[in-house]
Amino acid sequence: MDLEGGSHRNTIKKDSWRTVMTLAYQSLGVVYGDLSTSPLYVYKSVFAEDTQKITTNEEIFGVLSFVFWTITLIPLIKYVFIVLKADDNGEGGIFSLYSKLCRNSRVGWFLPNSQLADEKISTYKKDSITCRSAINLMVKATLEKHKVLQIVLLILALIGTSMAICDGVFSPAISVYSAISGLELSISKHQHRYIELPLACFILICLFALQHYGTHRVGFLFAPVVITWLLCISGVGLYNIIYWNPQVYKALSPYYMYVFLKKSRRGRWMSLSGILLCIRGSEAMFADLGHFSQLPIKIAFTSFLYPSLVLAYMGQAAYLSKHHGESFGFYVSVPDSIRWPVIVIAVLAATVGSQAIITGTFSIIKQCNALNCFPRVKIVHTSSKVCGQVYIPEVNWILMVLCLAVTIGFRDTTHMANASGLAVITVMLITTILMSLVMVLCWNQSVFFAICFILFFGAIEALYFVASLIRLLDGAWVSLALSSVFFVVMYTWHYGSLMKYESDFHNKVPLDWLLGLGPSLNIVRVKGIGLVHTELVSGIPAVFSHFVTNVPAFHQTLVFLCIKSVHVPYVLPEERFLVGRIGPKEFRIYRCIVRYGYRDIHKDNIEFEKQLVCSIAEFIRSGREEHALGVGVLHNHDNRMTLVGISSAHTEGIRIWEDEEEVPLRVSSPGEIRELQSSIKKKESQPSAVQRKKRVTFVLPESPRIMDGDTQEELAELVEAREAGMSFILGDSNVRARRGSNWMKKLLINHGYDFLSRNSRSATNGLCIPSASTLEVRMVCHV
Repeated sequence: MDLEGGSHRNTIKKDSWRTVMTLAYQSLGVVYGDLSTSPLYVYKSVFAEDTQKITTNEEIFGVLSFVFWTITLIPLIKYVFIVLKADDNGEGGIFSLYSKLCRNSRVGWFLPNSQLADEKISTYKKDSITCRSAINLMVKATLEKHKVLQIVLLILALIGTSMAICDGVFSPAISVYSAISGLELSISKHQHRYIELPLACFILICLFALQHYGTHRVGFLFAPVVITWLLCISGVGLYNIIYWNPQVYKALSPYYMYVFLKKSRRGRWMSLSGILLCIRGSEAMFADLGHFSQLPIKIAFTSFLYPSLVLAYMGQAAYLSKHHGESFGFYVSVPDSIRWPVIVIAVLAATVGSQAIITGTFSIIKQCNALNCFPRVKIVHTSSKVCGQVYIPEVNWILMVLCLAVTIGFRDTTHMANASGLAVITVMLITTILMSLVMVLCWNQSVFFAICFILFFGAIEALYFVASLIRLLDGAWVSLALSSVFFVVMYTWHYGSLMKYESDFHNKVPLDWLLGLGPSLNIVRVKGIGLVHTELVSGIPAVFSHFVTNVPAFHQTLVFLCIKSVHVPYVLPEERFLVGRIGPKEFRIYRCIVRYGYRDIHKDNIEFEKQLVCSIAEFIRSGREEHALGVGVLHNHDNRMTLVGISSAHTEGIRIWEDEEEVPLRVSSPGEIRELQSSIKKKESQPSAVQRKKRVTFVLPESPRIMDGDTQEELAELVEAREAGMSFILGDSNVRARRGSNWMKKLLINHGYDFLSRNSRSATNGLCIPSASTLEVRMVCHV
């Protein structure tokens, strides 16, 4: 935010370090909860089958060397110093990388109704590149020319997102179960067998049952729990290093990685999938970038998390180097005197880490939903201050059922770790691929630099990916199966939505049809405002002609409403509405395009109606449809759209007041004064216990000033129509594949997309439209 005035800027500069440190403190609980619990199960997963076969320290030191360099290269070098810089206007994640690529080159397949005017949005920032090299231009032209490559990019983004959602299933299970497993050292084996699984399931059920309260209600507990846990494991690690083996620092040499692989058989190669778990949760640094910023996340990781994890792993290696043949779980290295407090802290830390990954899954699905890649679900915003904190009831309960099924089905952290590892490394590998394209297309780096990036980090991640695939029959198949289901759902929905839009676009009614009806339109005009919801940004939808043909009447004011998402995280309120006129003024027909970013909050129906009516009123008052020029103007085939910036309270054309607020005293006639006084007396006579609903009223100003007679008359009709009521006309198209289509298309459209559309929510559900004011018009369209 650019504040004017020197005093404001000085205050921001003076307090900026406090803000950065506060955000760094908070990020420890929100971003790093999952990564911080990895010491619970890494060594146990690596040596799950070879506990009795470890006779020398070379294997243990080799694992420590792998862990140290993996943490150093992937989270520290790749994510902290490189990937975090590829944010999309402050947002991170795989979708932000894809969105960044779509803006800088025409490779996007998400939003078919995109417009040139969308590129005028202030947050729609292309990377400022003065000149591109010949090779970079060739890469850009190749991607834009071949649709196959564009589809491959889309599939990569969907696969990465599907694997990220899978991680939201496995992470709570493995974190909680690993924390509970410490009870086996404190109680008898017979009792532990009956306590471990029920207790883990109970904690998971409570965790998912509390999601509807929102992260912000319990967020103040997150950072202290994670900080306490990190201090605990680093302290125990330092104690073990000093007490058991101070020479363990030698294992940080890469030489021990070579010895580990050289002396190992196929089993050691497979154990790399367990080492991979040391970086599980690293992708959260980039995915949760929107909640914080780059600097706080970097400070938290480099100054506190990274050294704590290194000390924890070194301490475990130091203890295990003197206790060959014992269990390789985390809790064996914890002194007996503090084992119970450590178990309690571990359970709390695992719960916090699970909460963070579940919230991140909700955010991912919200982005997919906004970009037409996930069926419409109910999205509840749990915080009025942090827009990224959302709760999705349907997804929450599906995740809970899947998480419980994984916990009960496996009952073993090793198999859970194999499934989680495949999901994690797939997300990281796809991030590396997309980052190399961002370097070339967005940052204008040399292709050689991008190739070096993908070869170096891609080779490391490919090594772990192959090791995870080897564990396919030992639990990793579950991750592959679940991600396949999520991928099919997302691709089917995206494909069906794309086909439906193309059908609506080709079947739209030309403007000449409406103009041919004459000034009176030969149709009965009833009082009120009619909102015809459509995904088209130009033309008249076929559903409207179908409606008029069967019911030759519509409202005195008609608005073709298009609510769409754009390839930016946020759209400023003053840039949200594009308004235009369809036909002559006397038709009273308008088109309004409402633009949202994929992280924006959709307002409730009262706030949305206020902004919608005010945007149309401002458009009428300004009269800019006659000379629509400049930034934010879009020239369509049948009309011209004008960017209308309004405030949420009022415009110069219309004033707004609500029942709870003071009634404006400036009105047009004594009759209106008596009517307002009468309404005030009635409200004063009502008992205080009666709860009144908020009612918004639109009033014309007393002095029209620069408005001419036609403009004032049009505004008066708009106010009259709004007071008469607002109705929503929703087109419900039953999409069917044409005869002669191939079997795959019939399967996706006639069965897959049809099932998803019948079991998902309405397109305007986020606007809380009352059912009594909704009219659905059903059609059958063949694609």
